Amino acid sequence: MTFAERAARLAGIAGALAGWRPDEFWAATPRELETLLAAFTGGGGGGHPPPDAAVIAALKEQFPDG
Repeated sequence: MTFAERAARLAGIAGALAGWRPDEFWAATPRELETLLAAFTGGGGGGHPPPDAAVIAALKEQFPDG
């Protein structure tokens, strides 16, 4: 599954669970999305730290917005 496909799926879940519109999904931080999903699943968030600057830079290079 591509990044775009995963993002679309998460946006759909956020919309269905919390009524988020696409602009609200894209404006949310990963922590906010994690909190939303944890609230509906009863999970604790998985314990993974957010990506650091190097990981984000690598992802931007791998998945350019063009």
